Amino acid sequence: MAAAKKELQLQLETQVNALQKIQKDIAKNHQVRRQYTIQHGENEMVQKELEILDDEANVFKLIGPVLVKQDLVEAKANVNKRIEYITAELKRLDATLKVLEESQATKREEVMRLQQRMQAVQPGKARA
Repeated sequence: MAAAKKELQLQLETQVNALQKIQKDIAKNHQVRRQYTIQHGENEMVQKELEILDDEANVFKLIGPVLVKQDLVEAKANVNKRIEYITAELKRLDATLKVLEESQATKREEVMRLQQRMQAVQPGKARA
């Protein structure tokens, strides 16, 4: 009986650790997603500002401490590519989050099952 209890305890600890790792991954995913969402909004604002400009307007790009003159068409293309990339990353993060949340639900069920089995073993030992 003691060996079975120890085995259940070990399984429970393993599952709880796995659940905690998944929860950390979910938190990290949310943090990265928040950063990408902010960048997406910033790039959309830049895109709108670039659309307002005349074709002859001077556009400068900040590279380190220096402002470098950039062609308007090139600037628009760069911003569009950046928005596409960020959008793709957001979709990827959403898909990853869905998988993590499903995995989290499965681990929670396993932990609950193991806890119930442990509770069932303990009263039996107390009566004996």
